[in-house]
Amino acid sequence: MGKQIKFRSLFIGGGFALLFAVLVIRIFWVQVVDGGDYLKQAQQLWVKESDIPAQRGSILDRTDKVLAEDGPAATLLLLPGSIAENGLQEEIVRRLAEILKTSDDPASITMLEEKIRSRITKGITDKKAAVEVNSEGWKIGADQIDQIKKFVKEQQDLLDLRYKDDPKSKNKPLVGVELREEPSKRFYPAQQLAAHLLGYINKEGKAVMGLEKQLDDKLKGTDGFLHLEKDRKGVELLNSEKRYQPAVNGNNVRLTLDRNIQFYMESALEKVAAKWNPKSMTAIAVDPMTMEILGLANYPTFNPNRYGESDMKNFTNHAVASQYEPGSTFKLVTLAGAVQEGKFHPDEKYQSGSIRILDRRLHDHNISGWGKITYLEGLKRSSNVAFVKLGMEALGQDALKGYIEKFGFGVKTGVDIPGEVPGIVNLRVPADFATATYGQGALTVNAMQLTAAYSAIANGGTLMKPYLIKEIYNPLTGEVIQENKPEEVRRVVSPETAKQVTEYLETVVSDRKIGTGKNAAIDGYRIAGKTGTANKVLPGEKTYAEGKWVISFVGYAPAENPRILVTIVADEPDLGGDYHLGGEVAAPAFKQIVSQTLRYWGIAPSTQVKSAEAAAQEPGTKVPNLVGKTPEAARAAMDAFGVVLETLGSGPKVLAQSPAPGTEIGGAQRMYVVLEEGTELEVPDLSGKSLRDAVEVCSFVKVRCQSIGEGYVASQVVEGSGETRTVTLTLKPYSELLETVESDSKDAAKTPAGSDKNTKAAGAKTTETGNKEGTKSSSASSSSTAKKTTSGKDAEESGGSSSGSSGLRE
Repeated sequence: MGKQIKFRSLFIGGGFALLFAVLVIRIFWVQVVDGGDYLKQAQQLWVKESDIPAQRGSILDRTDKVLAEDGPAATLLLLPGSIAENGLQEEIVRRLAEILKTSDDPASITMLEEKIRSRITKGITDKKAAVEVNSEGWKIGADQIDQIKKFVKEQQDLLDLRYKDDPKSKNKPLVGVELREEPSKRFYPAQQLAAHLLGYINKEGKAVMGLEKQLDDKLKGTDGFLHLEKDRKGVELLNSEKRYQPAVNGNNVRLTLDRNIQFYMESALEKVAAKWNPKSMTAIAVDPMTMEILGLANYPTFNPNRYGESDMKNFTNHAVASQYEPGSTFKLVTLAGAVQEGKFHPDEKYQSGSIRILDRRLHDHNISGWGKITYLEGLKRSSNVAFVKLGMEALGQDALKGYIEKFGFGVKTGVDIPGEVPGIVNLRVPADFATATYGQGALTVNAMQLTAAYSAIANGGTLMKPYLIKEIYNPLTGEVIQENKPEEVRRVVSPETAKQVTEYLETVVSDRKIGTGKNAAIDGYRIAGKTGTANKVLPGEKTYAEGKWVISFVGYAPAENPRILVTIVADEPDLGGDYHLGGEVAAPAFKQIVSQTLRYWGIAPSTQVKSAEAAAQEPGTKVPNLVGKTPEAARAAMDAFGVVLETLGSGPKVLAQSPAPGTEIGGAQRMYVVLEEGTELEVPDLSGKSLRDAVEVCSFVKVRCQSIGEGYVASQVVEGSGETRTVTLTLKPYSELLETVESDSKDAAKTPAGSDKNTKAAGAKTTETGNKEGTKSSSASSSSTAKKTTSGKDAEESGGSSSGSSGLRE
């Protein structure tokens, strides 16, 4: 009995001892071995640790209008159970797809509808309380939030009405669409305005392009945090550890850009795009005195709030990232250099048409030129020959290259916009220098370089560095972190030269008869500017493409005290094959932008200046009666109109004329007068003329006319005599015509005159002409061609091919 009790006591005691040992080991394990893990789990219950996101700085225009700011964001949630209960699934699918769509393509919207429908169906099957719509419904912006809230309210009102008198409905039915608030999202209140400058922030919060990426470290700020200890009811514990680091919001960026002017520019580009359907366009507006960028627009563009809807090509900032042969807008460099060196004599005359540089012959845009004209008239007509003579004969190659470098071509401008290309200046042989005088061949520029060069003339001769960022400042304290001010690069010409060049450029716009820039004229203001129509070399090709042009215009106003300078470049507008229409593309857009800006600024017009449109309404724009005048008097009378006069025959007085007295005539047309009696008037050389102009001359000299091919007159053959005389015209496209002209000029000494009289081609289209003044249409084909080559348009300049052919536009 005693042993049993003793054994039982020992057993019980041993059990307690073992249990105690286990407890000690367990406690040790919990407190020491796993103590850190349990502490962390406990802290999760009583410690609140949260990030405090910093607010990204805003981007503002020069008048503090907001261009980019942080706005509300939310994630879309769908409640499958509620949607199944209320029977609104299809309506919800349709409306949400319409709100969340990233494209207007019906197929894309259908795919989004199916995606939303499948998410709801799967949620019902899996009995999930809520599901998301993934990328389309994640971090949606203020506009979509407002649309969804409006939709939910409409549907909730309908549900409340439906179940109002239903005794079985105990709980208020839900639409099944909710929004979960998210950290702020970048918002662009002006939508696509200045999109290429601003760039955008994607849904992951990453800065992708433009100023958003360039200034990301200045804009994003620093996130803060909050550390609190609390009890199970969420009440802060006494004497607990508390740590708090406030967020430091990002800095604001104020630009030199003016939101109103930016709007004027984008509206003008939209108008050009609708009419001419170009591949792309860019426009830059600056204050030429400081080179502050007032606006910069591109087409096509995109909406940074909905960046996913746009093609990648829409994101290129062509103002700095694209380069092109500038064409006649580059003539500014040659002109300014010649004026500075005392080599430009506006009243001195030269022979227009063509000029030979070693083995190359370069032409004016109309091939035959305008006879012997002054250099000032050559500027107004944008004569290539005039500028080859100024650059090669007056200045010389070394001086020309020096001025190209002085004006900043071949190097970046240093503008504070990412992605700028330097352009190319690769002048090696005389032909390169010759074509460079009018902006073709071995050089390319970007639009910002051209803008800076013209600004140097507008501001009195100093090349300035362009800039967009006016200042970066702390929005709370107003402290300026970084400030940009006007920066001079170098003086390129004297103030006197700049003033003189401005006056010459003003005539390009103000001369309503022959000025190629007359479409940029603004009633009441003095405008200086220059047009450009450049042939394009396609990627991978060595010759210029037929019918593909880069149209440009650079101008500033008021010319006497420039406040705004605008550059506009349109790539491959649809001109229907007629480059003469180039003057109707960029110049009117300049006029729209500048006229709106001058009114916006309250700059009063000058009453002494009248626009081309106003002047065109005045008497004296019609052809006078030249019959009875001497050839010299007739030529002087037409010089007043800027029209070239050609005589037929020889004699003391004018016997007949074409066009007839009272006919409206433009500077690009020619006047023909007869000086001797008889029916066998010599047919003048029609090379380079459009079919319409050639037919008009044939009618005037009383010969029948037939044509082969389409385009411009390449050659002519006269057959027969008296009333049976017939002239056969061979027509070729512009580029082929230029090659033919150069080839003929090389072989002229070897080829007997009239050797091709028997080359009349079969199938020629015949144009009957009457014995009275005027023109009768030959056929549907001839008439169609005539419409495409109507004279009187702003014929623009032609450039030289880098592969050997000459005379191509810019």
